[in-house]
Amino acid sequence: MTAVNESAKTFPRINRGYNRVFQPNRLTIGLISPLENHAMEPVASMARHLERAQLAEQAGFSALWLRDVPFNVPSFGDAGQIFDPFVYLGFLAGQTQSIALGVASMILPLRHPAHVAKTAASVDQLSGGRLILGIASGDRPDEYPALNETYENRGERFRESFRYIREMARTAPALDNRYGRTNGEMDLLPKPTAGKIPMLITGGSQQTPQWGASHTDGLITYPRTIEDQASVVSSWRAGIPGGPESSKPVMQSLYIDLLADPEAPPQPIHLGFRSGMAFLKTYLKSLEDIGVNHVALNLRFNQADIEQTLLYLAEELLPEFPAEGLQQ
Repeated sequence: MTAVNESAKTFPRINRGYNRVFQPNRLTIGLISPLENHAMEPVASMARHLERAQLAEQAGFSALWLRDVPFNVPSFGDAGQIFDPFVYLGFLAGQTQSIALGVASMILPLRHPAHVAKTAASVDQLSGGRLILGIASGDRPDEYPALNETYENRGERFRESFRYIREMARTAPALDNRYGRTNGEMDLLPKPTAGKIPMLITGGSQQTPQWGASHTDGLITYPRTIEDQASVVSSWRAGIPGGPESSKPVMQSLYIDLLADPEAPPQPIHLGFRSGMAFLKTYLKSLEDIGVNHVALNLRFNQADIEQTLLYLAEELLPEFPAEGLQQ
C-alpha cells in the first residue's frame, strides 16, 4: 500500500488536546473507556477506572475516549462507561494533567446544543484545553422516542445543533434556528480555550462528505481493510477546502485482544482482531502509511490483565507512535 504523504500539509492548531493527538503523516494511540474486559456483559463494572485512566496517562497514551450512551439498549449490547460523558470528563479533568480527553461521540440530536456548548467549554477550560468532541447523529432508534425526538430528521437537527454550538463560542452571538434565538445582547460562558471546541464528525452522520470535510475538524470512522480505509481517507481529504497545504485528521476505533505470543496471527473479533504484538504493530503502521492519524483501542474483549496490557502496549507501541507535546 502506497503511503499518503501529508508531510507538506498542516492540520489546524486548535487546543492542547487536539494538537497533542493529531499530526500530519503521524499516528498516535489512545484508549476507549471503560478500561476493562466485559466481553460477556453489556454493563461494565468500572472497577479501578480512575487508577487505569491515570496509568494510561503516565504510560504516555495520547487520549482517553468516552462514549455517549444515554440508555442501556439491549439490542445494542454495550452501555459504554455508564457515567454521563460530560460529568465523567469533569471528574477526569481534575484527576489527570496531560492526556487528551475525548468523546466518541456526542449524539447531538439528543441534547440541546446550548447545554453541549456550555458543558464542552467548561470541560475544555477545566482541563486546560484538553477536550476533543466527536459528534454524531446517532444510530440507536430506541433512544429517540424516550427523549421525545424524531429519528428520521436527525441529520437536519445535527447540522443546526453544530451551527448553534459554533455560534455560542463567539462573543454575544446572534442566531435563529430550531434550537432557539439569541439577539447578540447576551453571552454563553465560558468560552473554549482556543476560540472553538474541536469537533470531529463520526462517519457520515446523515451529511454529505463535502459538508463534513468543510465544516468539522476531523473524521472519526470504524475499522475496515487497509485498502477500504485508504479509500475513505482519500475521499475525506479530497473534500477539504483550502489550499494544497490544508488538511484535517482521520481517526478510527479498534477492538483488540492482545495475546501473550507476540507472533500469534490475527483472528477476527467484533470491529477488530485477536493477535500478537507483531501483527498489531504491522496493522497500525499500515494505517499510518495510508494517512490515519489516531487509533483508539478498545479493550472490552482483552483477556489478559488490563494493567499489564496497558504497560505492554505502552512499552511496545508508544515509542513508534508517540504523542506530541502539549504546548501549542
